[in-house]
Amino acid sequence: MPDSAERPYPDRRADTAFFALAAGVGIATGTIGTVFHLIVDALLAWPVWLQAQLGRGVAAVVVAALVAAAMALASAVIVGRFAPEASGSGVQEVEGTLDGLRPLRWRRVLPVKFFAGILSLSSGLVLGREGPTIHMGASLGGALADWGRVALRERRGLIAAGAAAGLAAAFNAPIAAVLFVIEETRRQFPYTFRTFGGVIVASVLSAVITERIGGVGPNLAVETSRVPLWALAAFPVLGTVIGGLGVLFNRMILHGLELVDLADRRVRYAVPVAVGLLVGVLLIVLPEATGGNEALIRRLVTETNGPLLLLLLVAIRLVMSVASYVAGVPGGIFAPLLTLAAATGLAVGVFLTALVPDPALPVAFAVAAMGGLFTASVRAPLVGVVLVLELTGAYEVALPLLITCGIAHVTAEWLGGKPIYEQLLDRTLDRAGLRRPTIDARQHTGLA
Repeated sequence: MPDSAERPYPDRRADTAFFALAAGVGIATGTIGTVFHLIVDALLAWPVWLQAQLGRGVAAVVVAALVAAAMALASAVIVGRFAPEASGSGVQEVEGTLDGLRPLRWRRVLPVKFFAGILSLSSGLVLGREGPTIHMGASLGGALADWGRVALRERRGLIAAGAAAGLAAAFNAPIAAVLFVIEETRRQFPYTFRTFGGVIVASVLSAVITERIGGVGPNLAVETSRVPLWALAAFPVLGTVIGGLGVLFNRMILHGLELVDLADRRVRYAVPVAVGLLVGVLLIVLPEATGGNEALIRRLVTETNGPLLLLLLVAIRLVMSVASYVAGVPGGIFAPLLTLAAATGLAVGVFLTALVPDPALPVAFAVAAMGGLFTASVRAPLVGVVLVLELTGAYEVALPLLITCGIAHVTAEWLGGKPIYEQLLDRTLDRAGLRRPTIDARQHTGLA
């Protein structure tokens, strides 16, 4: 409920002070997030340099494996020693903080997420930069809230604003960033005039900084054309396939984390070393299977690939995405999900065009699948639709995209799937001997 309902006259001075803090969160997050992105992009050139020196023979494969393993190990050790909560995406940690269940140790999380995240992403692990930027943005929100000595509700609002700014910085998608707070943290976010306005201010300014440094335009711009009405009947099929894939992805993540726990009891940090070695080999042998690799999406939609090759790429990237996420290093799942979805959508589209030739359908299927897989895993369909539209600029396929996201959402629900971040937070709380408060408890404690 807006806070104007709780007070007869708005406190303009307090509102202005809060919006100024939110602006600071947005500017700081946009700057740090963009610098983080540029450093990772620069360091990711090391496999190309290595091949220029050693070629693509056995020597290059061995050196690449050792380098990637060393970077992954260093990232995991930094996280494990200084801030274990910086492992993985961090979105679940933000939700736990907004729920009052997880501490936000921003003094530790900020440097650990930044430097360990650079190591993990630059090693070639199949992870996205959006997880670290969201967690760093939330940490910056917590830092400015402590500096400004704001009340608990406003503090949680600044943390959410920082998380939104982090997503805006990662993908230059400010509208999706605002919707992400509305849809993903709907149970935790304190809706008031100030807090919601702060989210908008932070997201916009973060995107402005990102555009100023990195340039204007969709990050994954693709050329599409309007899908004929008769072809819309095929997108529920795509949504069903993608919905099942999203449930599979989530379950593989959770089972993978359990296996890592067992492995760590025997040999600590064996998993990041093993995953790093494998990624290093793939960097030379099959680079398309490594990294968040959003650039691969543009390549896939402009090249002609057979369905079997695309499905092989899907299988490899699915396994590597899960292995990379459970390795105990910082990194998100959005970018790997989008690339995995694009390859899956293209494979389905190629199969369909073999029956009904239409060169525009495979690209439309790729774009629609991106939103569908995000929806099936994260269970935020509106964010999935808007994020993909902002990233690709493919507004001609908005209707097929919406159909696919809706069907994927229903399919994931019927298959018993749950939102990935909800499951990850529940797992963290279970390990700490905690549990989420009920709705009644949230209202009683003022968290609702």
